[in-house]
Amino acid sequence: MAKFPADAPEEKDIKAFELLGFRQVRIREHIAMERENPDGTRTPLTMPNHRRIKSSTLRTILTQAYIARDEFLKAYEQA
Repeated sequence: MAKFPADAPEEKDIKAFELLGFRQVRIREHIAMERENPDGTRTPLTMPNHRRIKSSTLRTILTQAYIARDEFLKAYEQA
């Protein structure tokens, strides 16, 4: 398994989340993203608008958005 990113660049994180089906809804102090699920529900995701995202913050974002670590790592490597 690939190593979890520490101090990951914001642009690469956003691209990884977009590969997972999220789209940007709003950008201010935080970046709000959203994914429409097949059952019609929506999964929100909020991340700080910083140049680099700490690994602990990224893990919390994944937990809150119900994204598996392996799933994110695959998308992150493609981004």
